[in-house]
Amino acid sequence: MIPSDTELAEAGLPLAEAKGQILLVACGALAREILDLKAMNGWTHLDLTCLPANLHLHPEKITQAVRDTVAKHHASYDQIFIVYADCGTGGLLEAACAEMGVEMVAGPHCYSFFEGNAAFAAKADQEFTCFYLTDFLVRQFDAFIWKPMGLDRHPDLREMYFGNYEKLIYQAQTDDPALTDKARECAARLGLAFERRFTGYGDLQTTLARL
Repeated sequence: MIPSDTELAEAGLPLAEAKGQILLVACGALAREILDLKAMNGWTHLDLTCLPANLHLHPEKITQAVRDTVAKHHASYDQIFIVYADCGTGGLLEAACAEMGVEMVAGPHCYSFFEGNAAFAAKADQEFTCFYLTDFLVRQFDAFIWKPMGLDRHPDLREMYFGNYEKLIYQAQTDDPALTDKARECAARLGLAFERRFTGYGDLQTTLARL
């Protein structure tokens, strides 16, 4: 059963009984997408455990959390793959993965690999004033953006945080009109123009397919 949004956002996804040969250690913000890809492609050789998505609010904790998870499960699997990009760790996660002998998703963050790292890099110089949301972040906008930034208590902070942004780009993994409407509402709350881009699963799908 797919976990609820609250479970994905706050608790992460616990490891089920090991059945596959490869363990994916992933950010909880990607759990729904990975489960969808597993189901669509019949990837029964892949098991999944997720760290809490709210680690993104404290990126300095991601590397050690990944280290601990790899250490816990390395004896049970032929291969462990890390489904994080750099995600604000400043290269520390990549260095740790190299030290542990495990691979990870390429790219600076999920906005890049959902769009496709090459495509995202090609647009980067023109999109400094863009703020990105994924399906997960649209669903969890209040929990991951509005409340942690204090905008629920101090809406006057909006201009300080977002005054230099011009557009919100919603990178849609799925065709969901309700999510698109919610993303448009998020843009309005931030005082930004709105653009929807259907990215699908981007480099996440091709990377996992390689496994």
